[in-house]
Amino acid sequence: MWAILTGAALIIGGLLFLFTSALGRRPSDPHQMPQGGTTLEPRRQGLRFLGISQNWPALALIAIGALLLAFGGYS
Repeated sequence: MWAILTGAALIIGGLLFLFTSALGRRPSDPHQMPQGGTTLEPRRQGLRFLGISQNWPALALIAIGALLLAFGGYS
């Protein structure tokens, strides 16, 4: 039972750690799009913040939690 609870806590903690980069960002200021209209999308948002090199600790926590969930029921 403890392995399952620990695995669930690790998955939730890993997801929260993964989302801190997105939640910790400053909100965008509204600006005009070239096509017209306003948007809150950043002007030059790259996808680097989704890379494995920056998010490997969170992905490791999620993987360990998934292993504990998968194999915790057998003990």
